[in-house]
Amino acid sequence: MATSSERLERFKAEYPHSDSGMLTGADLGVVAGYFVIIIAIGIVAMCHSNRSTVGGFFLAGRSMFFFPIGASLFVSNIGTEHFIGLSGSGAAQGIGVGAWEFNAILLLQLLGWIFIPVYIACGTYTMPEYLTKRFGGQRLRVYFAILSLILYIFTKCSGDLFTGALFIQQSLKWNLYLCIFILVSITGVLTMTGGLTAVIYTDTMQAILMVGGGLTLMGMSFAKIGGYDGLARKYPNAVTKIDYRMPNLTCHETDPNSFTMLRKVDDDYMPWLGFLLGQTPGSIWYWCADQVIVQRLLAAKSLSHAQGATLMAGFIKILPLFMMVMPGMISRILYADEVACVDPDICNYVCQSEAGCSSIAYPRLVLGVMPEGLRGLMMAVMIAALMSDLDSIFNSASTLFTVDIYTKIRKKCSQREQMIVGRLFILVMVGVSIAWVPVLKETQGGQVFIYIQEITNYLAPPFAAVFLLAVLVPMVNEQGAFWSLMLAFVTGVTRMILAFVYYDSGGCGKEDKRPAILKNFHYMYFSLFITLLTAATAIIISYFTGKPHPRHLARTTFWTRKSPPYVEESSENENRQNGFSDITKGDKNVEVFTVEEKKVFRDPYMDKSNVLDDETCGEKFTHYLCGITSQVDEKKEEELRVHMEKVATLKQDKYAKIVLNCGLVLILGIGVFLYIFWSFWKYEP
Repeated sequence: MATSSERLERFKAEYPHSDSGMLTGADLGVVAGYFVIIIAIGIVAMCHSNRSTVGGFFLAGRSMFFFPIGASLFVSNIGTEHFIGLSGSGAAQGIGVGAWEFNAILLLQLLGWIFIPVYIACGTYTMPEYLTKRFGGQRLRVYFAILSLILYIFTKCSGDLFTGALFIQQSLKWNLYLCIFILVSITGVLTMTGGLTAVIYTDTMQAILMVGGGLTLMGMSFAKIGGYDGLARKYPNAVTKIDYRMPNLTCHETDPNSFTMLRKVDDDYMPWLGFLLGQTPGSIWYWCADQVIVQRLLAAKSLSHAQGATLMAGFIKILPLFMMVMPGMISRILYADEVACVDPDICNYVCQSEAGCSSIAYPRLVLGVMPEGLRGLMMAVMIAALMSDLDSIFNSASTLFTVDIYTKIRKKCSQREQMIVGRLFILVMVGVSIAWVPVLKETQGGQVFIYIQEITNYLAPPFAAVFLLAVLVPMVNEQGAFWSLMLAFVTGVTRMILAFVYYDSGGCGKEDKRPAILKNFHYMYFSLFITLLTAATAIIISYFTGKPHPRHLARTTFWTRKSPPYVEESSENENRQNGFSDITKGDKNVEVFTVEEKKVFRDPYMDKSNVLDDETCGEKFTHYLCGITSQVDEKKEEELRVHMEKVATLKQDKYAKIVLNCGLVLILGIGVFLYIFWSFWKYEP
């Protein structure tokens, strides 16, 4: 039996590193052209957007129509961790990972028809702010903001940085951390200058590029192996052809259930019961309560446009199974010795990770299948995926930190200070994320996407339970929500610490030394357990501590979304005397709010102390770049408030509502059909 070092030397002799398959000058020219276009879009958005206020910078003035929002929803979700992660998991385990994409099709509509109407009606800017409106107090708001930032750093940001840099490193043979630095620099400048308007408009451009490039590679790779028939015939035998395999082991073989999406209940990879009931809570947090996703819909010009965006994004989410997961499986067929390596020394030589090299499936396919020029297009696609995801995370994370944490520490901070602090926080967040990359790349056998889902399911499901209860169960109060989250936090963090300590699950030929709570209690079933624990605890505590105050139920639940905002009796009498309550302005279908009620829709983070005297030239340039002006545009602020007041009535055109509901029925039917088809259909090549 050959030693590990002997196997590595034999592999090096047959697969020496060379410049073959690397990007050429023509490829880099395409990438450069892409950057010119993206930067131009960012500059135009920077010049024409209202970036000088929190509402303008973080919510794009709430003026977006459905198409750019739908495109932004898609690319904000589909980052490099999807191109790299979905294709890598496809190479390692088959089509099962596509279940997350079909789940998103359904949960996007839950967001559009149940959650977003409530968020718009109560005039919220952030998800932690909604918790304050619904339950009162500040502790839920601060806790949720902090936990969201932790999840951004340890899953989304670090995952994007690693997977994006991995693609560049495979293409140019540069140092991994040099690639990370370059990517962060470009994306950070775009986000810190343009705000959400620039993010959404660049996301629209990137969505077209990502879908077009991904479909191009899908077509070329399927053509190379003989279509789906070739995939079904060849993938089961996609193992290393060289005799480096260790005797008496089968870990180099493909999964016998590779072409089944949802599998038996005790399956280690994709148990159907665990996924449908356990994974769904974590996905509800991401799609219905995560600032990155919800912030885009809060920028919509009306409820109809927000719902149209979720429908559009849902239809696009059909594609990832075919243009990411299956190309990953094809990559394993074509390059099994590299993508499906099992020897730790060989894997480290191929992709700088001993856990496995399934993560290089997509970049290896791009470099091996696509001709000169088109490789540059796909390089631009990957950078587009990375930048669109990172700029979304940066913008939303800075929103959470500034609005929900910093303003609680510095209660009298000026708007200028808020805008600067929000941008500086991005730098801190990136630094911590980079420091976490070494741990990320060695977990879950190199399957980044599965790592992200597992970590998310330790912390996010309790908030999915709380948001569902907040929107649908009026009896739940602040005490019940908070203490149930504290119990769930202790439970989830205990398991997460064990996962970090025992992140090495063994690997091929190694013993799995993880404790039983990790080995035998699948993280999807743990997610179900912690969700039920949170919900039950919240309901029990709320039952014994009394109903919430009426002010916390006005326009903050699905059942009260169209009720008038809560007004104190003294204020209500005063407003009636001033003649504000029953004015219709000639349109009986338009609800007009009282003076006190209108405060709900005023930018709560706007102040008029933003006067900058005696600025130097350098300060003037910096302030212009960041959108910090010397005076408040009160006209724009008033226009925004009036617009928010109108949108908050949730009025919809009758015919638009019919079209949207028909689209809802169609997309839900498609989502359920895809689950059933890919879980039961057996293709015989």
